[in-house]
Amino acid sequence: MKVYDIFLDRLPNIDLHGFDRESARVMTNDFIEEAFSLGYEKIVIIHGIGTGIVRDAVHQALAKNKKVKNYKMDVQNIGCTVVKINLEGNN
Repeated sequence: MKVYDIFLDRLPNIDLHGFDRESARVMTNDFIEEAFSLGYEKIVIIHGIGTGIVRDAVHQALAKNKKVKNYKMDVQNIGCTVVKINLEGNN
């Protein structure tokens, strides 16, 4: 049995609706940096569904960012991605 994050609205999040590909990438990386510095273990990036351009930009940024432990689209809402931050070394 899988356990889902049913309280996603309580996690730090950023909404990228209306952003273009490059702005979404920059905002994703900035949000990860902020989450890392504040010690957040899990965050949510809301990219919407649309044509997938923003989602793809977000996922490419997440795949390249060394502070990201892992990420996955939310099972209940494919318009957002849940990100686990690698806090090791954050002393």
